[in-house]
Amino acid sequence: MASPPLPSSSPIRPRDFTPTAVMTRCAQKHRPPMFEEASYSPPPWASHLHPLPSRFISLGQFPTPIHKWNLPNLPNGTEVWIKRDDLTGMQLSGNKVRKLEFLMAEAKAEGADCVITLGGIQSNHCRATAVAARYLNLDCFLILRTNRTQVDVDPGLVGNLLVERMVGAHVELVSKEEYRQHGSEMLGKMLKKKLLSEGRAPYLIPVGGSNSLGVWGYLEAVREIEEQLRESTCHPDGFDDIVMACGSGGTTAGLALGFHLSPLKARVHGYGVCDDPEYFYDFIQGLLDGMNANVAARDIVNIVDAKGLGYAMSTNAELAFVKEIAEATGIVLDPVYSGKALFGLLRDMKEKPGEWSGKKVLFVHTGGLLGMYDKLQQLQPFISKWKRFQIPESTSEAGMNVGRMF
Repeated sequence: MASPPLPSSSPIRPRDFTPTAVMTRCAQKHRPPMFEEASYSPPPWASHLHPLPSRFISLGQFPTPIHKWNLPNLPNGTEVWIKRDDLTGMQLSGNKVRKLEFLMAEAKAEGADCVITLGGIQSNHCRATAVAARYLNLDCFLILRTNRTQVDVDPGLVGNLLVERMVGAHVELVSKEEYRQHGSEMLGKMLKKKLLSEGRAPYLIPVGGSNSLGVWGYLEAVREIEEQLRESTCHPDGFDDIVMACGSGGTTAGLALGFHLSPLKARVHGYGVCDDPEYFYDFIQGLLDGMNANVAARDIVNIVDAKGLGYAMSTNAELAFVKEIAEATGIVLDPVYSGKALFGLLRDMKEKPGEWSGKKVLFVHTGGLLGMYDKLQQLQPFISKWKRFQIPESTSEAGMNVGRMF
């Protein structure tokens, strides 16, 4: 017999042993072996969306953990927890893994022999796509945006570029001016046309993997959080607010729609690290419409401007903050996405403590650690605590037990 329902105010339902619920939990816990394809069954609360993906490929290590995050200077009674989507695996590929599980399945279904995607010179998504493609024996072509003075020279091996080039991705550079003039969609189509003319079978993935198919990756993440709450592997009473960096919009769209449709009903806040809130509301609306979600983006997500100087540009205050959080809590945030998002969140908590007091907040860490290497010179002034080890001159055993290097 099914358990009686909890009051509607409760964010957590009792454990459900109906066949549908049991099948949902089994699908979550018993994923196919890594790199294998499997049929896909959506969460019951998302089964009305259209079109539904039919397949996915197992690329990530899920579920990612959720734990308490002892951040300094929180409002009275406020708790912040962190979902470690920086630990999804696939060479530190963060949130991109979830989207690529669906996008790569479609690429394989369409008979692709290579994939194309685009992004900034230190794009986490491009690096993740290059790794996923190599896992699946596909070639990868990357169009990377860089400065006009660097577009005709070797881009080097810093950060994400090292991994991309190690796994054999084909790197094609464009200037920011060219990128702005033609747009990512047109540039991708140009390369696709060229590859088709060479007899290749390319599959084009949009910037950030953020289209309506990629959104399913974070509908699945909501199902994962729902199960973690049900199993009491994190905060047993659920969360009032969900916070994450908003870069290309797909992760934010998936979390916003998932928390809107599922029983969890938390308020989602996307801290935009590029563009402005109006752009993101419009873009996310397009993703939702592409799924026939019949909901307004403005009703399910709050977009906050956190871009500061602009995309991938960091102020000294932001970098000092990232260093302080790492030293205080052991969690290293990237400076482009999660670092800016948390910087904006704690700024808002300080300026409007009444809005956050007593809230239980889940911060989704979307990864991006390798992008930190692009900020080494800026970070250097904030990194100290080193000195030469001083060996006393009077050490009596000097020279008696010579250390060996193995």
